[in-house]
Amino acid sequence: MTRFRVGIMDPTIAARPTADTFIRANYLSAVAAGVDSFWVPDHLNALFPRSLWQPTFCGGARLLPSADAYLEPWTMLGNLAARNRVGRLRLGVGVTDTGRRNPAVTAQGAATMNLLTKGRFILGIGAGEREGNEPYGVDWTKPVARFEEAMATIRALWDSNGELVNRDSPFFPLRNAIFDLPPYRGRRPEIWIAAHGPRMLRTTGRYADGFFPAFPHAPQEYAQRLELVRSAASDAGRDPMAITPALWMMVVPVRTPDDLDEVLDSEVIKAGALNAPDDFYARHGAQHPLGVGFSGAQDILPQDWDEETALSYIKAVPTSLLREMYLCGTVDEIVEQAAEWRRHGVRYLVLANVGPLQRKVRKGITSQLLYSQVIRKIKKL
Repeated sequence: MTRFRVGIMDPTIAARPTADTFIRANYLSAVAAGVDSFWVPDHLNALFPRSLWQPTFCGGARLLPSADAYLEPWTMLGNLAARNRVGRLRLGVGVTDTGRRNPAVTAQGAATMNLLTKGRFILGIGAGEREGNEPYGVDWTKPVARFEEAMATIRALWDSNGELVNRDSPFFPLRNAIFDLPPYRGRRPEIWIAAHGPRMLRTTGRYADGFFPAFPHAPQEYAQRLELVRSAASDAGRDPMAITPALWMMVVPVRTPDDLDEVLDSEVIKAGALNAPDDFYARHGAQHPLGVGFSGAQDILPQDWDEETALSYIKAVPTSLLREMYLCGTVDEIVEQAAEWRRHGVRYLVLANVGPLQRKVRKGITSQLLYSQVIRKIKKL
């Protein structure tokens, strides 16, 4: 059976005393833990209400002044590539956005990173979220259609061999466009697509080297979607088994069951569940606090909620939903949960520790130590 691989997603939020203090520490921790890759997200602001980012609700707020202070990912990737001497981890962006980034610029950035890392870069890409587009003046009416055209544009440029490219497109028409950055030893970066709906899954089969969903869903749903991706790949004349079955998940590691109850009652941890879609709530006999049919992370706009509003929403989050949404519990319990995803087809987990988002700083720091243990054990699956 294919070796199980593990990556770490860094929050990439500006810290103190220097902006990259935590990122450098997390990178070295990733090397020490023996992970396979190190990832940065592409966000302009957080996907949970900023009104809850205060020491009363979150221990991490004592260490990071703002949860919205995301560092620009491609600049950070260049910085990491320059430092990527120890461990020589694969680097990835998880995931960049086809709404506010022109695909030609993304193609250039990914090709550059692949040269700088000597072929160890992964382009994670998706349609994006409303919070990173609409508030900044980017049209959000047809994100999936835009995504499809962006993928076709990136591939057209990468496959052009420096020749002029002309391509009609309602979003990204190319007129005598030139792309002459060479591939690294004949290979372009791998593309991992964050896909969930049928149309995105078909696009993943046509273009992707990795299937990389992130929104909460069940292992059984993952297996079904992976089959749709592989079917689309086969229809496109591609090898369906060459697509890496990957998954991004948040981890909440604790020492005891009582600790888990306490963490899952933390306001910011509960607010993360607002990014789950309404059908995920229905599995737990509940309705999404933002209404019937709410799609979750793709459409959430939490930045202007005041404290009272945010707290009223999270009151409706079932604890059972949190337990399913996160990889959570003791080290051994989390490893068993990861094994369940493996049984349903996942071969590459990219993990983010959200333990520091609980109320107590000390327990948040402890979660980092437990997180390292989780990674080492999962790699042995």
